[in-house]
Amino acid sequence: DGDLLPLLWGAATGELRAVPSVSDDAAVTVVLAGDGYPQRSDSGTPVEGVEDAEAAGALVFHAGTALQGGRLVTSGGRVLAVTAVGEDVAAARAQAYEAAGRVSFAGMQFRRDIALAAAEGHVRG
Repeated sequence: DGDLLPLLWGAATGELRAVPSVSDDAAVTVVLAGDGYPQRSDSGTPVEGVEDAEAAGALVFHAGTALQGGRLVTSGGRVLAVTAVGEDVAAARAQAYEAAGRVSFAGMQFRRDIALAAAEGHVRG
């Protein structure tokens, strides 16, 4: 919980004064990859729906994106990472996939099994 940057800065400079607050919630991230990934990367394909995914409560991290003429486009193999938080892995997973479904670009691909075993209670020990 809270802003991570001051904690990282404090740890890096040896001046960490605060104890981080940790949430009991779970987080799941789904990576949206471009057409042909991992053999090749994608470039220049328009990306839509990032704002919709964020409005659904997800955090969207840009990895392989760029702005061309004011428009968001692909610029790499792993294009976006869509992260959602929930009270447990199943809830976080459901929200991450729902938010990822709001994003679109030609050739978009993603794994459909992220956190599935944990959401179903099949955790390796």
